[in-house]
Amino acid sequence: MFAGRPRFVRNGILLMAVILTLWHLQLIPQRPSSEWTRHEHYMNHNASSSQYPEPKSSFNWSSINFRYPPHNSTRLPSPGRPLPRIQHRFGVEQPIAAKKQMERMLQVKEVFLRAWQGYKKFAWKQDALLPISGRGREQFSGWAATLVDSLDTLWIMGLRDEFDEAVAAVAEIDFGSSTSNRVNIFETNIRYLGGLLAAYDLSGREVLLKKAVELGDLIYAGFNTENGMPVDFLNFHSAKSGEGLVVEGSVVSASPGTLSLELAHLSQVTGDPKYYSAVSQVMDVFYQGQSKTSVPGVWPMNVNMMAKDVIHGSTFTLGGCADSLYEYLPKMHQLLRGGEPKYEAMSKMFLKTADRHFLFRPMLPKEDDILISGNVNVDEKGNPVLDPETEHLTCFVGGMFGLAGKLFNNADDVETGVKLTNGCVYAYRAFPTGMMPERIDLAPPEWKSHLPKGFTSAKDPRYLLRPEAIESVFYSYRITGRREFQDAAWDMFTAIAKGTETAYANAAVLDVTIDGGKLPLEDYMESFWLAETLKYFYLIFAPPDFISLDDYVLNTEAHPFKLTK
Repeated sequence: MFAGRPRFVRNGILLMAVILTLWHLQLIPQRPSSEWTRHEHYMNHNASSSQYPEPKSSFNWSSINFRYPPHNSTRLPSPGRPLPRIQHRFGVEQPIAAKKQMERMLQVKEVFLRAWQGYKKFAWKQDALLPISGRGREQFSGWAATLVDSLDTLWIMGLRDEFDEAVAAVAEIDFGSSTSNRVNIFETNIRYLGGLLAAYDLSGREVLLKKAVELGDLIYAGFNTENGMPVDFLNFHSAKSGEGLVVEGSVVSASPGTLSLELAHLSQVTGDPKYYSAVSQVMDVFYQGQSKTSVPGVWPMNVNMMAKDVIHGSTFTLGGCADSLYEYLPKMHQLLRGGEPKYEAMSKMFLKTADRHFLFRPMLPKEDDILISGNVNVDEKGNPVLDPETEHLTCFVGGMFGLAGKLFNNADDVETGVKLTNGCVYAYRAFPTGMMPERIDLAPPEWKSHLPKGFTSAKDPRYLLRPEAIESVFYSYRITGRREFQDAAWDMFTAIAKGTETAYANAAVLDVTIDGGKLPLEDYMESFWLAETLKYFYLIFAPPDFISLDDYVLNTEAHPFKLTK
């Protein structure tokens, strides 16, 4: 077809054909049609505000008269030196390869759309879909968690009609009323606030910013405590009164440690420093205690925010209960463009400790050059002891190491991230279903188990539609440009899509170690299936400059926040 044309002309024509096809399919969003605000976020475009209902709420969270007003003296820092490039410099893709990736991308989109339609039909405006029985369920506060969590995925996949319909529904959410009097601050922050901010960054719909501010003020009310630390669960009625809240004693470290990115970005978007200032006090506590723990560089799985004690404890993990605390250290450095030095210092200290104490090469039959992240327990003599257990939640570590390695110009950390990513890919491929269990132990040499060689037990054999493995595969691909990560992603996607499919959407698998036969499923679909897992699968096959890691920082729920220039 292109015989006789110079190569650069052929490539140019092919690239334009791909772009036009993607544009026609609405896979590449239109450019914004209006000016940037002084905070460099899109104003309303492609739809007028009048098409949405006026945002409503039965309570104004900004009107509370706090008994313990947080100190608002900390301002957003000015950017430091320019950040290094994160993404690999991709060349023009060959036509056959481009066509293959587009076909994969569209298949991911089909799975997403099918699940979204199931949610719309059976659980519209509820928190979660029950994908086997075809019913809905409230999981958090009854604020349509799946809907809000999926907003930016709808936009990214070019589903504009579905996006606008969802935004209209968001405008009607009443954040002044809750199905539970105990509101989980962590989940509200990462799923709801993160979802609203990212959808606003991408689309410029002002109604989303209004709802984000409303929700930010609700979270801010959780800082109405005597010592300025946030509560883990917000007592809805007490919070409204302004009488002051009581900080819980022991909480998982990820809970207070995973508020920074969203609240800092809300301050960036609005110009109001109160959100960033409040959460800065929390991160100062972690910063001051980082070198004083039993394993300097990391914090215990549980911390005491009432006593501002993030030091004492003997159980350490990079997985569940602590994961996103560590994830946000380099991401805060990136979001603030190096303007706050403590995030670089905390990141580097953590990475060094993790590499020394948590990462190990499991004993495998073919001696694959991979790494796994385990847990650490401190013995009676004060020595850190590795526990070779890992979990699916820990699979984010590969992507984090890669991102941090790029941010801080450390090629060794980038390669460590690749080996950690390959460790989770190995775990997917090792099991007959092509899915990694929720929690597994890895091997000393004398294993005796029904599991694949290298694994001693599957303490929790479920697959819960989790995104952490594909998250690291996505980062590793975008950072290194290695095509084998796209092929690994495709193997993972086809196994998951097949093994989790129900009549209406996709469900968690109860046992992925089963060889043959129909898999037992659980009647539940987490919102992160649409918000994270399928989004990462989609983006790894999309053109690599789409949602570039040099333009966006993704929160722990895969919500992309636009980096300010």
